[in-house]
Amino acid sequence: MGSNPIRPAIHPKRGMYHNMGERKFDILKHVLVPQHIVLSKEEAEKVLEKYKIKPSQLPKILTTDPVVRAIGAKKGDIIKIIRKSRTAEKAIAYRVVVESSEIALRGEREIEET
Repeated sequence: MGSNPIRPAIHPKRGMYHNMGERKFDILKHVLVPQHIVLSKEEAEKVLEKYKIKPSQLPKILTTDPVVRAIGAKKGDIIKIIRKSRTAEKAIAYRVVVESSEIALRGEREIEET
């Protein structure tokens, strides 16, 4: 066959699928993957204003993350993640999409500063 059985495949109409041998599944429908939503610029500004923060202060999520790729998020986008919670019904978190090189550079700077 010549293709990697674990490598994700992108279907033009149905999004990203992961190949597991002959089986394929949509990672967005997996029971352990919470709902991810790419915020519009206006929604992102409201979130940043509400919490009085900058995008750089949000937790990061990589452009290479399978869910980021599946939902079509780009570097700089803010993603709203809605998880089920036993105590609060749902928990909402926000993350900013970054490239892995940004994380590596940030880590090097922190090491140099100490």
